[in-house]
Amino acid sequence: MSPYVLVLYYSRHGATAEMAQLIARGVEATGIEARLRCVPEVSPDTHASQAEVPDSGAVFATLDDLQHASGLVLGSPTRFGNMAAPLKHFIDSSSSLWLSGALVGKPAAVFTSTASLHGGQESTLLSMLLPLLHHGMLVCGLPYSESALLETRGGGTPYGASHFAGQDGKRAIDDHEKRLCRALGERVGRLALQLETPA
Repeated sequence: MSPYVLVLYYSRHGATAEMAQLIARGVEATGIEARLRCVPEVSPDTHASQAEVPDSGAVFATLDDLQHASGLVLGSPTRFGNMAAPLKHFIDSSSSLWLSGALVGKPAAVFTSTASLHGGQESTLLSMLLPLLHHGMLVCGLPYSESALLETRGGGTPYGASHFAGQDGKRAIDDHEKRLCRALGERVGRLALQLETPA
């Protein structure tokens, strides 16, 4: 199996999905495959279920996608300063990978989109890192050598890529945010390749 970086996300209105595509381009610029996957909605009705394949966008992730990935970039819109329930539900189902140590030593990064500039971008990113640390993954952020971190008037943090979508969710991803998405993908892609190469 060829090495790949899993770009795994949940997107409600499309901004997080668009960020995922930009990150995937950054990953692939390094010469490693980017595998885009999303997660389905969750429902309090335990009898409700969704189709196995979504109507549009990336296919739903499986634990096999996560287990065999050489790296992971995890994305979610912010929900009260935390990741959205569908993504947390998927991560919470990964106990078997934690028990086997399947993700130990693999690079990981995070990204988010919010309706307001101070809507919990950094707390969401930090909370998304917690399960990755428990899995023993190597956390990868964005260094200030990325000039867009200092120039941005929208999203962008050293903890991961972010986007300010606006109250109506229609603010386009600006040039700085795009650059930071691609840079994050490139960092994880390069690290995944280096760690895949035997010493």
